[in-house]
Amino acid sequence: GLGCGVLPPLHPPGWMRHVFSMHSSTDVGALVEEIRKAEPLITASRKEQVIHLVLRLQEKLGQQEDHKFYLFKVLRAHILPLTNVAFNKSGSCFITGSYDRTCKIWDTASGEELRTLEGHRNVVYAIAFNNPYGDKIATGSFDKTCKLWSAETGKCYHTFRGHTAEIVCLSFNLQSTLIATGSMDTTAKLWDIQNGEEVVMLTGHSAEIIALSFNTTGDRIITGSFDHTVAVWDVGTGRKLHTLIGHRAEISSAQFNWDCSLIVTGSMDKTCMLWNAVTGTRVATLTGHDDEVLDVCFDYTGQRIATSSADGSARVYNAETKKCIAKMEGHGGEISKICFNPQGSRILTASSDKTARLWDPHTGQCIQILEGHTDEIFSCAFNYKGDIIITGSKDNTCRIWR
Repeated sequence: GLGCGVLPPLHPPGWMRHVFSMHSSTDVGALVEEIRKAEPLITASRKEQVIHLVLRLQEKLGQQEDHKFYLFKVLRAHILPLTNVAFNKSGSCFITGSYDRTCKIWDTASGEELRTLEGHRNVVYAIAFNNPYGDKIATGSFDKTCKLWSAETGKCYHTFRGHTAEIVCLSFNLQSTLIATGSMDTTAKLWDIQNGEEVVMLTGHSAEIIALSFNTTGDRIITGSFDHTVAVWDVGTGRKLHTLIGHRAEISSAQFNWDCSLIVTGSMDKTCMLWNAVTGTRVATLTGHDDEVLDVCFDYTGQRIATSSADGSARVYNAETKKCIAKMEGHGGEISKICFNPQGSRILTASSDKTARLWDPHTGQCIQILEGHTDEIFSCAFNYKGDIIITGSKDNTCRIWR
């Protein structure tokens, strides 16, 4: 199947850059002509079809640009504190993890609780859907186990045992064949979704693993640790390919870009670093924050990087030029989470100042403040269409905005 390491990394052809940087005022005719020149597969007879597709894409991108979000629902999800929230791809439902040892599945449209996943013996900390499919849920717990559940029925398929300390991060590969778990025991493990077996253990860090990320092809995984390093591993063999050394404090976050060519890392040392994913060499250090970098992410095309910091500001950098292209200032407290909408036209931040904010990534201008939470917001997410937002707060509510 996919992701066995047989696929070369996906390097998009040059013309895709123009599609990636398209916006609502782009001349579609000229763009398609440029694509046609560079792409022999698109013959003259196909031109109208391509124009139609690009116009649809442009329309989709344009829909988001003036979208205002309104509070739709406030959910008092759990009695005890929330740990995390996550959407399925469409945003039709989402999950919440909690100190009450459960994970709950919610219907976004009605705000109704669909089911409760019970069985862990301690805090449910890390949670995820196997997007884009969304038919399975993984939960990682302080009870040192990870469980795999049916999103439809709530049945527990497997309990993955083997870690000797709390599980604090987890991820499905895009192919939905493996789950990776990262633990306070300094190791990460890869588990087979079908048979529930441990496939491989990733050992080599000297402190907790608090971040992990598969690349899109599924042949590599990165782990970020409190030992100040990020390791790049071969998924098939569990061999460590590179150790990314350069940060001078704990890693807070690490991610691959879409074509698997770059890795971005954020650290408590106030910097963000960009690495060549193939060679493991450092490409750039992105500076400018005055305090710990708490979160970093690529946009969906991998052309821009967003960083958020304990200094209360966020920044956008161009991945190619490594230059800061926008500064987002206005939050009154640290920003623990940052993400692009899938269209790339908005950035969402979550802060300890009790607000989430929407920004224009091109100008750094604040477009909207999502107010109403009564305590710090630690989690925020878009659905795939970019028309629903979920926020999770220490006030123990989730808010749905649409």
